[in-house]
Amino acid sequence: MALRKLIFRVYALNSTPHSVKVLNTHMSAFSVLSPNTDLRVKHDRHNFCFSINLDGEGHRDSAVLRYTFTSKKEVDLLSTYVPESFRGKGVAALLSKAAMDFLVEENLKAHISCCYIKKYVEETPLLGYKDLIIV
Repeated sequence: MALRKLIFRVYALNSTPHSVKVLNTHMSAFSVLSPNTDLRVKHDRHNFCFSINLDGEGHRDSAVLRYTFTSKKEVDLLSTYVPESFRGKGVAALLSKAAMDFLVEENLKAHISCCYIKKYVEETPLLGYKDLIIV
């Protein structure tokens, strides 16, 4: 699949808006760079999750999006978790985008159990993810 480049407007960890660029969209991961962070979304196919390792306040934590296959070509996007100190800064959006791109790349459809991912799909209509959702 051709490399897709998209520009996002997210809030870096200091809550100042910065433009960031998806440098590499791949079936297993993509990298996002901003002036203050280097966030990598990792896709763990064995454990059915996407994750971002986060450093903050002297400890390391992870944000996670979990899913499960309901059939060969359908998944249920179950939940997202972002540590409290990183909430509202675009981390869940990065996880959601990675999951939705996975659906596109693998030609999958999805049920969405997670309210955040439902909101993400509704608020990003230009990315065309609504066609992937099973109601």
